[in-house]
Amino acid sequence: MGRERFQSGEMGSFYGKFFYDAVVPKDDFLRKLDEMVPWQRFTYKLLKYYKGKGRIGRPPYDPAVLLKMLLLAYLYNLSECDVERFCNRDMPAKCFLGIAATAKAPDHSTLTAFKRRILENGKLSAFEEMLGQIVAIAMESGVTFGPLQIIDSTHSVADVNTQKENHRKEQGKLPRDASAQWGVKHKKTVRDEKGQKVRVPEYFYGYKMHTSFNAEAQMITSVKVSGGKRYDGHYLPSLITSDLEQGLAIDICTADRGYDDTDNHFFLQSRGIHSAIHLNRYRTHKKDAEVPVRPANKQVWIQLKAQPWYKPSLDQRYQIERKFGEGKGGHGLGRCRYLGLLRYGIQAYLTAIALNLKRLVRVLTGVPFKGQVPVMA
Repeated sequence: MGRERFQSGEMGSFYGKFFYDAVVPKDDFLRKLDEMVPWQRFTYKLLKYYKGKGRIGRPPYDPAVLLKMLLLAYLYNLSECDVERFCNRDMPAKCFLGIAATAKAPDHSTLTAFKRRILENGKLSAFEEMLGQIVAIAMESGVTFGPLQIIDSTHSVADVNTQKENHRKEQGKLPRDASAQWGVKHKKTVRDEKGQKVRVPEYFYGYKMHTSFNAEAQMITSVKVSGGKRYDGHYLPSLITSDLEQGLAIDICTADRGYDDTDNHFFLQSRGIHSAIHLNRYRTHKKDAEVPVRPANKQVWIQLKAQPWYKPSLDQRYQIERKFGEGKGGHGLGRCRYLGLLRYGIQAYLTAIALNLKRLVRVLTGVPFKGQVPVMA
């Protein structure tokens, strides 16, 4: 399909390439990002979600341009209205989108229609494919992916006022976000009425992003999403399967105690992958004096803990927590942008892609992402 079928961004005018060569530094992060990624690859992969592959009706925006614009919203933690204003004011952003300095960026309603089109025709598999493409581009560009894969999940709070939600329920109204669920964030230590320290769960209302992360590349390779109450351990097989389908050479998989499920250990073994899942205490210790662990059952876990890869791999799990902290602290992952599980999936995948792109540019060029944008009026 010819490029003339897309709406023109007037990049061929004086206020396009020649102007940006003069005003946008060669080492600008967005300029490097534009150079590092073959964005045309996304153009043709995304066109399959358009009616007639974009040949019917008025010329659409190049879907790669809309994807870039959405990624700017996630990189800079902007709403879609704000990213429209940002792209109309910021010269490096316009250069990244490939539109002339005098041209207007697509509006936020176009971004909404773009997300809806992809979701209606490709579901989350379309966004999963985008993440896989970024991982593939990183591999092609020379980023080294090591043998250790880290599995974990993080939570995002639903865009819901839970107190108002209770009132809605009392009035017989439908919930604002029917897919959101209560889940356990973690357990914290508090003192009870007697002053004794006890462990109690801390809850959240929202969703989970189940993630596979390569320790050496420090990039997210696979993502799944669920409601807040879903059991983390059930997602390890699908995450690792996705990684293997992308060609990752995984030798060791580590995860916290929430993944210590016998089925997960056997799954990894069946794929020729060493398990470094953090074992629960009951695996190797007596539950209590009256219910001992049978030696035959205990020995296999004692041997696992003694393997040379076990503890060093566990010691690397902090890396994925740091990546989650980066996603929440700088890219809005802590709270849902949208309502519903599928739309939360968009947020999870685009956040993962944005984090990977930051890493890609840093590894290959040394240019850091500063994350500073002009204040929106």
